[in-house]
Amino acid sequence: MSPAVLRLSGCLAVLVTSVSAAAQTPGAAATHPATAADAEAFIARAESVLAVLAVKQERTDWVASTYITYDTEVLTAEAQAAYSGAVRDLALEARRFAATPMSAVTRRKFALLRLALAAPPPSDPLEAVELTRLKSGMKAEYGRGTWCRAPDACLQITDIERILASSHDPAELAAAWQGWHRIAVPMRDRYTRFVALSNAGARALGFADAGAMWRAGYDMPADSLTAEVNRLWEQLRPLYEQLHAYVRARLVARYGAAVVPPDGLIPGHLLGNLWAQEWSNIYDLVAPSGVPAGVDLTALLRARGLDERGMVRAGERFYVSLGFDSLPVTFWERSQFTKPRDRDVVCHASAWDLDGADDLRIKMCIQVTASDFVTIHHELGHNFYQRAYAGQPFLFQGGANDGFHEAIGDAVALSVTPRYLQRIGLLDTLPSAASDTAALLRIALDKIAFLPFGLALDGWRWGVFAGTITPDRYNAAWWDLKHRYQGVAEPVARSEQDFDPGAKYHVAANVPYLRYFIAHVLQFQFHRAWCRAAGWTGPLYQCSVFGSAAAGAGLARMLQAGQSRPWQEILFAATGDRQMDATALVEYFQPLLVWLERQNRGVPVGW
Repeated sequence: MSPAVLRLSGCLAVLVTSVSAAAQTPGAAATHPATAADAEAFIARAESVLAVLAVKQERTDWVASTYITYDTEVLTAEAQAAYSGAVRDLALEARRFAATPMSAVTRRKFALLRLALAAPPPSDPLEAVELTRLKSGMKAEYGRGTWCRAPDACLQITDIERILASSHDPAELAAAWQGWHRIAVPMRDRYTRFVALSNAGARALGFADAGAMWRAGYDMPADSLTAEVNRLWEQLRPLYEQLHAYVRARLVARYGAAVVPPDGLIPGHLLGNLWAQEWSNIYDLVAPSGVPAGVDLTALLRARGLDERGMVRAGERFYVSLGFDSLPVTFWERSQFTKPRDRDVVCHASAWDLDGADDLRIKMCIQVTASDFVTIHHELGHNFYQRAYAGQPFLFQGGANDGFHEAIGDAVALSVTPRYLQRIGLLDTLPSAASDTAALLRIALDKIAFLPFGLALDGWRWGVFAGTITPDRYNAAWWDLKHRYQGVAEPVARSEQDFDPGAKYHVAANVPYLRYFIAHVLQFQFHRAWCRAAGWTGPLYQCSVFGSAAAGAGLARMLQAGQSRPWQEILFAATGDRQMDATALVEYFQPLLVWLERQNRGVPVGW
């Protein structure tokens, strides 16, 4: 073992030992009932230990994501095992304080400690190590994934995504789709084992299964969360069905009824995205005739010579215009902006806070496109959130709920309007009002098209964790949900020899996904509240809060709160709303809904 590995393993061993000591003293072996002071002391030690372990986990995970090798997989698995094991042991020990009187703040910390892991390790040490190695291995395998369409022509995900985005040849699209989805087949048995181990860990903490544990993290009973999600979907479903019908009719006109059934499911490979979750890449196929196209942001970026780093600088300037400080110098030195030529990396865009202080980074394989320009604004939202709540205690350093963390950057990206592009010098002249329909349609092809996918993915995992979806039906159940919610069909025949869910990063890396559905609702609530604070009185889709100190001040207060209070309280303070509400989203797209209903007269709606 190398000196570096010895040093890391030794540090982790010392820290894990300190967790055991923290769990035992004072009071673990004492005969007197635990007091409020005992509880305060326990949670303080827990936060101290976990803060150190979290930094080591983040650093090793960063290396494993930006330099994929066998050794980095092992190192990140060890660090994750140390952190996860510490959380599990502390959460189990914390049960002795269940009846102890304590402050509301401390009580909340105990609750968050119990919910700190997406995959809690089992009590058996060997199984705990197995769980973390399964997770890091599947994530690395996803990052290494390739499709070799010829012996000397192997493509990674960015190249495959480019084919899905640009080709209009159904055969080529189906081949690329199928080529990428093959990467998940070897994960199937390991994922089955991963589910069993995750469930064992969740049950040790008192949950029915890992999915129930995920649903418990929303400051409401799990059944109430399910009802809330269903209520939101019913508010949004009519808008999605109108968009689906319009897109399907245009694809029928392009490819013919033999390829796209006029009243049925849309073949997923024709929608411009490997998972059919966002459809803006096929805008040119579904663009309204006789309507000005509006702004081509990709062309603007390339015409102005803005490179990858310049795009990130533009995103940073947006947040600075709201009153936030610039990102630290180390952000620019340590982030991954483009795909390295010399090694395998995980290209999936992500934002990182490596030390709970100021070592902020993003990891992307940026391309000079409108999509990545918007994604940069999104990822930086995570970074500014992370820095804002860095002053909170360790267990409060997170989004009010996980949907908040995703919604912040997306809400900021809603301000990437023609007016914003003109103000930052990318656009000379504002487009005419006649182009508004085209602009709204382009946004809806991402925002509205995503909604049912956001429900289907975790709907599948909840069933898998609960055992209602068994391994012999993994793939069939996946497509049943995509049929039901998305109205999207598999491009080619599938069987239980396939494992199509694993071809999505969030399944391979075990990242809960309901957060993205929630974020798609919250971002419009945030946007509406910020626009009101900025004094905007026009249509919501035309509003940009770039440069608004009032909008920035409200945002800063929300970010600084972290997860120190129930999200309902933080939402009310930020927006005046006491619950998640899709009416802001419907208001934003109302002109498009009217237009879609007019276009769909005489066209089948639904599937």
